[in-house]
Amino acid sequence: MQVQSFCFWGLTFFVIILARYFLVAGLSYWWLYLRGRSRRALDPKSKAPRAPSKVSIRQDIQLSVRSSAVFAVATAALLTLQDLGLTRLYSDPERFGLWYLGASYLLVLILQDSFFYATHRLCHHPALFSWTHRGHHRSGQPTPWTSFAFDLPEAVLQALFLVLIVVSVPLHLITLLAVLTTMTIWAIVTHLGLTHLPECFPHHWLGRWLIGPAHHGLHHRHIDRHFGLYFTFWDWVLATQDPMYDETLRRAMD
Repeated sequence: MQVQSFCFWGLTFFVIILARYFLVAGLSYWWLYLRGRSRRALDPKSKAPRAPSKVSIRQDIQLSVRSSAVFAVATAALLTLQDLGLTRLYSDPERFGLWYLGASYLLVLILQDSFFYATHRLCHHPALFSWTHRGHHRSGQPTPWTSFAFDLPEAVLQALFLVLIVVSVPLHLITLLAVLTTMTIWAIVTHLGLTHLPECFPHHWLGRWLIGPAHHGLHHRHIDRHFGLYFTFWDWVLATQDPMYDETLRRAMD
């Protein structure tokens, strides 16, 4: 019976995760790239981004489908662990106080960013890159379709983090949902493939510490720098922040 339940929830979450991917990535791609094509036709001097090849997009989608399957299995496993009483998820917001909802949300983002930096940088090691991370960089030009394009080992690592978190950190169900939503939106935003922020943003204190499309876009052009997920903290501390980031950004926008 548990096997049937696991398969049911695995398939259900696979459909949900995949539908969410196609909806969010598809709308973002249409808005930023396909609309841009129309603007370029009317104005040849337009700075609207050029769409990558259909082959690149197809490769990103194929990897994203596999990653969605991995995340679906991890979610089904999470539910199984919950049924067995092995997670620290809770439903009463007063159990740890309302303040803890926000504090635990921020804590998970910090832990996830640290985990992502370490595993992301590890996947870039020459001995591992070809079979753990090359697929994510195959297109060379990131788009919203690239946001979930992980090779299988990397997808498993990122899914494993979520399982480890729910069995070790007390989390309200709403907090977990907020983390998953943030992860999805952030992945899309950082893979827009162009800068849609005001020119002053990277020089603003918020822009220096939060990773956006310009910051992560440089990682896709120079794979030896910018390994963070949400925050630039570890890039600064471990010297993988591009020292010429501001100047490079200005040149890219010219």
